[in-house]
Amino acid sequence: MMEKLRALDLHYADVEARLSAPETYEDPALVARLNKEQRELEPVVMAYRTYQRRRQDLEDAEALMGDPDMKELAQEEYQQAREELARLEEEIKVLLLPRDPNDDKNVIVEIRAGVGGEEAALFAHSLFRMYSMYADARRWRVEVDSVNETELGGVKEICFTIEGDGAWSRLKFESGVHRVQRVPETESGGRIHTSTATVAVLPEVDEVDFELNPADIEMQVFRSSGAGGQHINKTSSAVRLIHKPTGTVVECQQERSQFQNRDKAMQILRSRLYEEKVREQEEAVTAERRSQVGTGMRNERIRTYNFPQGRLTDHRIGLTLYRLESVMDGDLDEIIDALVTADQAERLRAREQDG
Repeated sequence: MMEKLRALDLHYADVEARLSAPETYEDPALVARLNKEQRELEPVVMAYRTYQRRRQDLEDAEALMGDPDMKELAQEEYQQAREELARLEEEIKVLLLPRDPNDDKNVIVEIRAGVGGEEAALFAHSLFRMYSMYADARRWRVEVDSVNETELGGVKEICFTIEGDGAWSRLKFESGVHRVQRVPETESGGRIHTSTATVAVLPEVDEVDFELNPADIEMQVFRSSGAGGQHINKTSSAVRLIHKPTGTVVECQQERSQFQNRDKAMQILRSRLYEEKVREQEEAVTAERRSQVGTGMRNERIRTYNFPQGRLTDHRIGLTLYRLESVMDGDLDEIIDALVTADQAERLRAREQDG
């Protein structure tokens, strides 16, 4: 591990030197690449340099233990340095884990009402609001790509893009079945109903990552419509794309022009097919090692929102919080941090098992 860290430290110093050279700035693409490299290397290199300093502190304290006047102070410093080194070693192990290549990408989120009729549609809308508020708090941009609304303010399904630094790294564990337990607004008897909504989170994929064959795609155009079938556009600007080999269907109707809707639908289709390809590869590799955090399968129940108790439970990691109101207002960091930590711990165990 130390050999690898020394090599990363040298590479980081080289990147810094190149960024200090005036001639580097003649090539904007090179500057962007070096800045990205520097950002990615910085956490592990800084941790390694701190580790080296604390190791020197340990050696200095050990040398002073032979001096009777300094022995007590040296023992204290020695213990502090040992504890700090152990903590840094664990931190560095996590930082050295292979990085998800999609972590910096934007995401496409699809939410569909499941079991529960109108209440499920209202819950799907609540989830959209929750993710939108989380994105706003992080200064990310939310753009609705397509929506099928109900007359009572719910959504049967909604597809939207979240653009922002690290969106995939934070939201990738949200895929799965979300279950709600509450008294619906339409319920006169005060009985608690259980409803579900399905969330799928996809990394936004560009043409370089995944190429589509135009011959495989059938395009249909139709008029955009809002809740209750009211036409919000008198021209046929909405677009439906059908990927013939897989039967995957994507619609986009939020943009004013047919061309914009087609481009957006193509982006969503590419991301869906890319996700399916990656999933097939992962299943082939990890069939015998199922992740605790979850596979992100759309039929996997991941979380329960219990409104009468004000309780949220994430079933993958056994996390329970009694502050449901703030969660529904987009305060998701505690949940997401716990999921990221669980994923890191699992990947560390897998690496140790693999030797």
